[in-house]
Amino acid sequence: MGQALQTAASPRIKGMLRERFGDIAVAPLVARSWQRCVEEYGIESGGPRRTPVLDHASLLERQQRFGELLNVARAEMENLYEQIAGSGYAVILCDAEAAILGAITDPTLRREFREAGLRSGAIWSERYEGTNGMGTCVIERSPVTVYRQEHFLYSNTGLSCSGAPVLDTQGDVLAVLDASTVNAADTRLIQRHTMALVAMSANLISRCHFLAECRDKWIMRFHSRPEFVGLLHEALLAVDDGGVVRAVNESALAQLGMARDQLVGRALDTVFPFDFRVLEERAHADATTLWPVRDVAYGRRFFAMVRPPAMGGAIRPGDNAASRRYVGEDARMQHNMNCGRQLFGRRVPLLLQGATGTGKEALAKALHLASAWADKPFVAVNCAAIPETLIESELFGYTRGAFTDASRDGHLGKIRQSSGGTLFLDEIGDMPLRMQTRLLRVLEEHEVMPLGGERAIPVDLHVISATHQDLQKMVQAGEFREDLYYRLNGITLQLPALRERTDKRALIDAILAEESQGQARIRLCPEALALLLNYAWPGNIRQLRNTLRTAAALCSDTIILPGNLPQEIVGHGGGEASVPAMEPEPPLRTAERAALLRELEHSQWNISRTASSLGISRNTLYRKLHKHGIDPPG
Repeated sequence: MGQALQTAASPRIKGMLRERFGDIAVAPLVARSWQRCVEEYGIESGGPRRTPVLDHASLLERQQRFGELLNVARAEMENLYEQIAGSGYAVILCDAEAAILGAITDPTLRREFREAGLRSGAIWSERYEGTNGMGTCVIERSPVTVYRQEHFLYSNTGLSCSGAPVLDTQGDVLAVLDASTVNAADTRLIQRHTMALVAMSANLISRCHFLAECRDKWIMRFHSRPEFVGLLHEALLAVDDGGVVRAVNESALAQLGMARDQLVGRALDTVFPFDFRVLEERAHADATTLWPVRDVAYGRRFFAMVRPPAMGGAIRPGDNAASRRYVGEDARMQHNMNCGRQLFGRRVPLLLQGATGTGKEALAKALHLASAWADKPFVAVNCAAIPETLIESELFGYTRGAFTDASRDGHLGKIRQSSGGTLFLDEIGDMPLRMQTRLLRVLEEHEVMPLGGERAIPVDLHVISATHQDLQKMVQAGEFREDLYYRLNGITLQLPALRERTDKRALIDAILAEESQGQARIRLCPEALALLLNYAWPGNIRQLRNTLRTAAALCSDTIILPGNLPQEIVGHGGGEASVPAMEPEPPLRTAERAALLRELEHSQWNISRTASSLGISRNTLYRKLHKHGIDPPG
């Protein structure tokens, strides 16, 4: 055990740690947590599980406190899960009291996670659950990995958890993003990799929150390395119209080597040797140009740019730049856009069909922007991400006093929020049958009855639905209402997989322009571009976006090289010309490869689910993937 730990821990704690780990060194934060468990909470390591679970209304109220940030967090949770899918993980979001607000779970292990106490509404604070990735992260305010036996309670030692804090603009813990597994094959090496991904996703959510909360402020974005300005690890400093610093992020504190109370509330010219007028001039002259600055305290050089306050921030009906960027130039996507725009403008409901990551929500947003009601709300509902116990109140809302502990002001619900604008029902195939019946009634009668309400409320609906599933087969199997299917399916627009699209180069350019965010444009060397254009992209646009985001963060001199790309992409070679000629594969081998790809697509590239459906082990499936040269996404 490390000397620092020997000194810091009390004799009783050192004895407990030595009994569990022998002479193996334990991280100081684990030791501190064990000491809190014993001396502050009075927990017995062998005691029974006593996890409190919030009731439906309390959980809903906590979720609503997050507002739009919850949608940002859910989107990033989906991105994170895509990267670790098939490894037996659950991606979990909890609030500052370690209450679980939502989770994306490996479907094959839902029972195991529930038995481990990882369920929506469960409170995983140290006081109840001892040392763990969520509760300990809340207290430590830093990324935390708790590996199996490091959990204080014996009942939790089957888990491995990695949690990272989502911080608000004042540096307080707003939430914790966590990846936990019950997989016995999990190792510390895997956990280190997982921790890096979790920390990056939590940092991204924090950054989005900072930019959204300070939208009415002047944002100075800077870093000691110019290529990092505009990317995930940039420093952010929010300044009001009086030239006073009102908020800073963690990267700014690290870059400047100062504490938060040394910065917040100070005049800008005491931090950098220029006054507020320079900030205004820079923003109005060219907000996308970097300029060198030096700090007052040490004269260190940074590179900076300025984002002026948002002027309302609404997307205007005539602004279709975002539509063109996301929809692309592929002929099939242009057909979808043109056909969809014509029919949606006449209130015909649209059904978007396509594999995961093909850009269904992006197309829905583009159609909304092109409509006559583009200035009205676009409200997205992921039917697969909302727990079944919450979907009714989330969709239809509730009145004041509808149930115990209901919000004093009630809740509109997503359907009423979208009235006059666009309601986007993503993953509609995952909506429970009971909710399908209620949704059908709303669509037929154009009115919604909130929970606890006594009268129906009229709504003006324009509906777009999306799914990666075959709804017709679900109708035949009795898993989806036939009348609802035909009510939603005014026309089906099929989105092609990324490997089938003819505009991959244009999509790559558009995503890189986004990741550059006004700084010097990030470019691809010819070899890296060839690798991207020739890769099969099983995870579609979502995988491409994650790949480019990571490569942009890793590259030097704003040029992405092959070494900045994932090994599964580099391993495919730089183009068809570099691949040696091969004899045609035997028909049986070709059929097996096609069957594997078909099942993987159906299972959204979830390795555990695919192996289960094929009746083989995960190891056997991995061997077959290797044999056929099939690389899972991300």
